Order: sequence, then C-alpha cells, then structure tokens
Amino acid sequence: MENLDFPNRLFETGSNDYELYEEDDEFVLSVELPGFDPEEITASWDSGVLNIAAEHDDEQRGERRTYHRRFRFPKSVADEDITAEYNNGILEMRLPVEEAVVSGREIEITS
Repeated sequence: MENLDFPNRLFETGSNDYELYEEDDEFVLSVELPGFDPEEITASWDSGVLNIAAEHDDEQRGERRTYHRRFRFPKSVADEDITAEYNNGILEMRLPVEEAVVSGREIEITS
C-alpha cells in the first residue's frame, strides 16, 4: 500500500533532498542537486506529474551520478507558467496553481 498514489499525497516519501510547500497560489519546490551543471538537469511536466532528472559524469573519478524524482500535484497547475532556476546546487521551481473551476454536482446525504 505504501507506493500507491492517493489524491491526498502531495509528493512521494523518501529522502530529504527537497522541500515542497504552497505559497501565494503557487507551489514552491526546492531540490538539492549539488555538483550538477544546469545543462545536466531536465524537468518535464505531464498530466499533473513533475519529473526531475539529472546525470553527471565525473571523468576524474570514473563515476556517474544520477538523480530522478517524480512529484504528483493534487491541484491544477498552470503548466505554461512553471519556472525553474538553479543556483548554488539548489533547483527552485515555481508552479502556479490555476484558478479553481467548480465542476460536478452536489451529492445528497441521507440517513
């Protein structure tokens, strides 16, 4: 049951390499990616899921570092307005929340 996606889960559990919170009608996500160059990091948005991946080849040590994490968002995000900035090993992304559109119907509760 731990790996199932429930609507009330804001993001996946795991390591503490990121911080995610909602502020002023937008989500703010900060991900620690020290040692990566901006061109080694990719971010993509698809149907309410943000994918962040990074890959770095350290030729001196003969090592390859990779990072991948997916974040599922419970609210509609204005995907055209998502921004990302990478400074001092921290990737900060801002994901504005779209205006809520009320849809559906009220369900009668009987006793």
